[in-house]
Amino acid sequence: MELYPLKFEHIYKDKIWGGTRFKTLLKRVDVPSDTCGESWEISAVEDNISIVANGFLQGNSLQEIIEIYMDEIVGGKVYEQFGPEFPLLIKFLDSNDVLSVQVHPDDEVAKKRHNAYGKTEMWYVVNADTDAELIIGFDKDSSPEEFIEAVQNDCIEDLLHKQVVHNDEVFFLPAGRIHAIGKGLLIAEIQQTSDITYRIYDFNRTDEQGNTRELHVDLAVDVIDYKAYTDYKTHYTLTQGPTSELVSCKYFTTNILHFSKPIRKNYYEFDSFVIYMCLKGEAFIDFGADYTIPIQQGETVLIPAALYEIELLTSCETKIIEVYIA
Repeated sequence: MELYPLKFEHIYKDKIWGGTRFKTLLKRVDVPSDTCGESWEISAVEDNISIVANGFLQGNSLQEIIEIYMDEIVGGKVYEQFGPEFPLLIKFLDSNDVLSVQVHPDDEVAKKRHNAYGKTEMWYVVNADTDAELIIGFDKDSSPEEFIEAVQNDCIEDLLHKQVVHNDEVFFLPAGRIHAIGKGLLIAEIQQTSDITYRIYDFNRTDEQGNTRELHVDLAVDVIDYKAYTDYKTHYTLTQGPTSELVSCKYFTTNILHFSKPIRKNYYEFDSFVIYMCLKGEAFIDFGADYTIPIQQGETVLIPAALYEIELLTSCETKIIEVYIA
């Protein structure tokens, strides 16, 4: 049977900082609690591998279908590099409180310490409360010695850069950049397939038993980029056409598709899967079959590499993040 655009079951993560925006803003009815912090949309992380939710492949895992269809799912270049392991982790995040301050190792360190990939990621701010903030990077150049002293004296926040953020802003987070999501944010996150996080500071929070969460300061010290940058926001320009580039790096390319009438996409030269994250409106994905696949606000769809001619049909204002590996 022919491949088709794939949807996956949501993998929800209850968090002490989670909220209700998956219900209220993404209009979902399957959210299990009012403290859901993460929705893993497409994942190949061990013990959290996505399961197909539509069509004849329903019930099969992402890894299983890549093992069967190989480059038809992910593209020849991607399969040659990653084999049956899907290289990206796609999430929505809902922060009803500030997350811990953390950092991620790069590929070299992650391979040596954990036999895993590092984590470079990006955030797209889907919705931000007034005065919602991110912690990202340093306010001024720092050093391992200054950082350790600040941790020991419980004044790490004094070193860090805080930035008020707004809807539709983008932040690129290469491995090594210290960061934390503040409260009042709904964020789309695109990242390497990795769940390695070094937690540095958790605002002295305790659980119901009075225990603090484990920190990984020793591991973090030599992976942090201590340089301060003048601007941490990724600036992009909305073009007159429907496709505007957000981020391009060796791990992923992301664009924003903004359209209110049908658009055609040809991905033949990409030799890559394509992911759609619908942030607003709805469209029907015409992939050359005798039926279409709908995508609505809050949904994520994986377009197999074999389906490189796509038409997105809509008559309403629609906004979609487009992700692939260049």
